[in-house]
Amino acid sequence: MLKQKIKPWEAALLLALCVFFLSGLWAGQTQRELAGGLVRLHVIANSDSDADQAAKLAMRDKVLDLLSPLLAACESREEAVDIILTHKAQLEALGDVSVTLGTEYYPTRDYDTFSLPAGEYLSLRVVMGAGRGHNWWCVVFPPLCTEALAEPSTDAFCVLDEDEEGLVTRDGAEYIIRFRLVEWWDALAEMFR
Repeated sequence: MLKQKIKPWEAALLLALCVFFLSGLWAGQTQRELAGGLVRLHVIANSDSDADQAAKLAMRDKVLDLLSPLLAACESREEAVDIILTHKAQLEALGDVSVTLGTEYYPTRDYDTFSLPAGEYLSLRVVMGAGRGHNWWCVVFPPLCTEALAEPSTDAFCVLDEDEEGLVTRDGAEYIIRFRLVEWWDALAEMFR
């Protein structure tokens, strides 16, 4: 029987692969835990025409005007979901829209004051008309759509634990790299599905 010695570069490559896979598993689990406390908002325009894109932003404002006060006192995602479902007819009455609540994949997204890792999130989808235009998204629970609100909530992160809040609010490449790792991990997993 032939015994072959592992070369140093082979050992280094194996170690790097192990670190990559373990980091991917950790990042994926972290994303799932974070996603378990959020409801994203996804508004999709009818088309990319200037009028439809302006209508999309107006619809965004209407949705946030309706939901923000209702969700402000929520202490859990489940409570937020109940409120959203209770007011679904009101959301649909805002215009020619289709309103659904379901799971949707989002890429890593950097907002003004926080970042969210890529992954699947519970999503309130508001699709206008044919839904073939560019979209707009944020987090409707907890209320993190700060760039669209006139008075952003200072305690918007209160429903997240300290680790989750740190992941979305800390500045620096360390978190962005970890979030990109989730995207790479998902892409690799997709190749084997």
